[in-house]
Amino acid sequence: MPKQNPVYGRVALIGLGLIASSMFWAIKRAGLAGEVTGYARSEATRATAREIGLCDRVCDSAAEAAEGADLVVLCVPVGAMSAVAAEIAPVLKSGATVSDVGSVKAAVIAAIAPHIPAGVHFIPAHPLAGTEHSGPRSGFAELFDNRWSLIVPTAGSDAAAVAKLRGFWEGLGANVEEMDAEHHDLVLAVTSHTPHLIAYTMVGVADDLRRVTDSEVIKYSAAGFRDFTRIAASDPTMWRDVFLNNKEATLEILGRFTEELFALQRAIRTGDGDMLHDYFTRTRAIRRGIIEAGQDTDAPDFGRSKAGS
Repeated sequence: MPKQNPVYGRVALIGLGLIASSMFWAIKRAGLAGEVTGYARSEATRATAREIGLCDRVCDSAAEAAEGADLVVLCVPVGAMSAVAAEIAPVLKSGATVSDVGSVKAAVIAAIAPHIPAGVHFIPAHPLAGTEHSGPRSGFAELFDNRWSLIVPTAGSDAAAVAKLRGFWEGLGANVEEMDAEHHDLVLAVTSHTPHLIAYTMVGVADDLRRVTDSEVIKYSAAGFRDFTRIAASDPTMWRDVFLNNKEATLEILGRFTEELFALQRAIRTGDGDMLHDYFTRTRAIRRGIIEAGQDTDAPDFGRSKAGS
């Protein structure tokens, strides 16, 4: 990807896990910022970041990282957003933009917005990209390439500041779309949150079935169970906060999932092969659509070998 002129003079990344580290490498790849500061709550994480050259300057407090920044991106679990926003609020410079990468939006807006001082733009966002890996070493510059990043402006978001943030995410390689918070949370409950909950449940069921030994579960993991465990390997703190903060939408989709599951259960019990075949044919077409849209690959490793390396 060719170098661009910097979109922001200084970018601060608060929280240095998979998303923030990938943002840093993508920022450097495209020349999107003059300087990138970073902060992580864990001293060990900060030490790792310094060791691998993650961020131009790793700071020892969120406020130190955010001071003087033109863009501050909160890359912390949803449950930590409010406390971090409160800490950095006094040092935010006029005209700066505060954003985030949380996978829940209504709750994040409620947590952050009260702390944003006048003259500072608050523009929530959510990159729909990730792997099951976490931590500062897990990032790579290509994570956002041809993935979607959703910008979720609030009622008072400045149009020019929104356009600038859009340009930043496009510079990181992402496709960008705007969406309101409530619709975002419902869409993500379908496409991400409920599938993760089901994956955790399936792995938990296997753990509970003592008739299947641990060695058999691991040794004979066919593709389906293997892929469930890949999803269920995701960061537990992040997913705990997601479900606690997107309760209504997740429960709505779980209710619909349960209805579908009962219908399939009935078809299996009554031997309704036509219903099963039609259902699987329809859902298979959705998977093909995802591949055709360039949002995944039909390769056996789903193209994720780079992320796991």
